[in-house]
Amino acid sequence: MNPVRHTKRPSWTDRYVLLSGSAVVSLLIAPVVQDVLAGLDRRADPAQVGAGLALLGLLYAGSLALARAFGPVALPAADAAWLLLSPLPRRRVLMRPALILLGVAVVAGLVLGVSLLAVLGAPDHTVLRSAVALALGVCATVGGTAVAVLAQTSAPWDGGSRMMIVAVAAVAVLAALLSGPAGRLPQTVPAVFGAALAAACCVAAALAVRLAWIRLDRVHARDLLAASARVRQVTTAATVLDVGSLTWAAEDARWRGRVLRSRRWPRLPAPFALAWHDWRRLGRRPGRLGVLLASTALPALAMRAAGGTSLVVVALTAAGALAAAASCTAGARRDAGDPALHRLAGVHPRAALAARSALPALVGGLWLAVALAGLEAAGGLPGGPWWPLALPAAPALAAGALRMARRPPVDHAMPVIDTPAGAIPTGPALWALTGADLALLGCAPVLYVLYVLSAGSAAPGPVLAAQAVTGAATLGLYLLRARTR
Repeated sequence: MNPVRHTKRPSWTDRYVLLSGSAVVSLLIAPVVQDVLAGLDRRADPAQVGAGLALLGLLYAGSLALARAFGPVALPAADAAWLLLSPLPRRRVLMRPALILLGVAVVAGLVLGVSLLAVLGAPDHTVLRSAVALALGVCATVGGTAVAVLAQTSAPWDGGSRMMIVAVAAVAVLAALLSGPAGRLPQTVPAVFGAALAAACCVAAALAVRLAWIRLDRVHARDLLAASARVRQVTTAATVLDVGSLTWAAEDARWRGRVLRSRRWPRLPAPFALAWHDWRRLGRRPGRLGVLLASTALPALAMRAAGGTSLVVVALTAAGALAAAASCTAGARRDAGDPALHRLAGVHPRAALAARSALPALVGGLWLAVALAGLEAAGGLPGGPWWPLALPAAPALAAGALRMARRPPVDHAMPVIDTPAGAIPTGPALWALTGADLALLGCAPVLYVLYVLSAGSAAPGPVLAAQAVTGAATLGLYLLRARTR
């Protein structure tokens, strides 16, 4: 008896759902594609081209790292429990998730191709340049996904996948440097050269997909089970809107099985001795520090790609500074769920919370200072210097990050509000705004400088004084009004 015949085949309803879903997605993205194609007959600015290519390269490197972290091949919980360890051929068991992964890569490649076309423009040979951009985007995502699948099959390919991510990030940095005053990218690339490059990329992507399909049955069962567990955690967190569970799962997966050297705890006052855990945790993650440092260039790249400071640049700067501060609040989040540690140490909860605010304030303030310095160097903030505004804004960032770390889970019992833009569930909306509202209120002078004064000049003194007052008042009022138990 052939066991392959007993595997479940796609029914006509599955095909109908796939085709109808693809049609709906195509209708939704059609206006965006039409707007992009309408503005192609232009010659792009070399500075904007370099910054746009750098942003796309960083996003592509991040997507490759994300695919490598999540598998990328994974099975549903039922298939992972029953079919994976059965005598069925593994390639046949993994055929459906592999095809779904291929479809996702093709869609992502089309989006990447349209973005590439919007960055480069098409001053001539519009049809040929559009086809080349779409082909390059699809080949990049499909080939990168195939390499990630190969990395799941063997350790040498895993090392090659890491080198590929580093190489893409290095090329993105080079494009960013060439877009500045030190150098210039060529304004146009011959269409014939682009077509030849697209053909070579298509051949390389096809070979990578073929090799990944051949080696698909060599994926270890433990890797597939781990990938399936990660996908289940992501889907569960997305269903109940509990993003905090993902961070805890990532931390547990990182430190599980690692042997750490024991060191003597420094002689510090009781509140700061409890907060030293966050400092040690950050010191043991040099990769995270490198990512935080590299991400400070994103606002300047976005500003150069957009041709000026816009609302997107302001939102990206605020979100980056708050995310950098929130990455150092694991101790406060643990205390909110289990306050036994500071109780055993005899430390008042407010004192422990105040001690834990030092690291988020330092990291968030430094991130914002470097980002503002990058915006000044790129010409987006005239009349400065404005980077000293990050120092008085650091307490407000710490207050927002601590509020985010201590917020309760999403309350799905809250009502749904009907608005002209659609129905808005108040529970997830309030959960998402908790912490961000406090940081935005405390950093209002910095946001004012980024958005309003970017087109002119002003004296930094009054804005610096206003930011010092709002930043200190935000953190002080939060520590006084924070719930303790």
